[in-house]
Amino acid sequence: MREGLIRKQTVRKKRTMRVRKKIHGTSTEPRLCVVKSNKHLQVQLIDDDAGVTLGSVSTFSKEYRDSEFGKKGKHSARKLGEHIAKIASEKNIKAAKFDRGPAKFHGILAELKDAAVAGGLKC
Repeated sequence: MREGLIRKQTVRKKRTMRVRKKIHGTSTEPRLCVVKSNKHLQVQLIDDDAGVTLGSVSTFSKEYRDSEFGKKGKHSARKLGEHIAKIASEKNIKAAKFDRGPAKFHGILAELKDAAVAGGLKC
């Protein structure tokens, strides 16, 4: 059982690195990194050149913690996509590179990206 768990973790890490080696964020076009756990979603705009986070929002942040957007779901992903697009427009960021990590691009991640694009962020 332990070998299976270790294999699953290494496969997940390999998949993440395979996706991330093609994506590099800059100050004008940061990396839109999405972390999807069993209960929550996190979205960050990351400048890899300077090594800083330009903006972030998650389902467990103060404004969403006690609302209906406090858990992972398509409606929460839509709200986070709109919010991260607003943060990007405040920092004069018009485009970002979408980083899905080890997750497949469908369902929640597609909804988040569509909401960010509808909010004015080019991905």
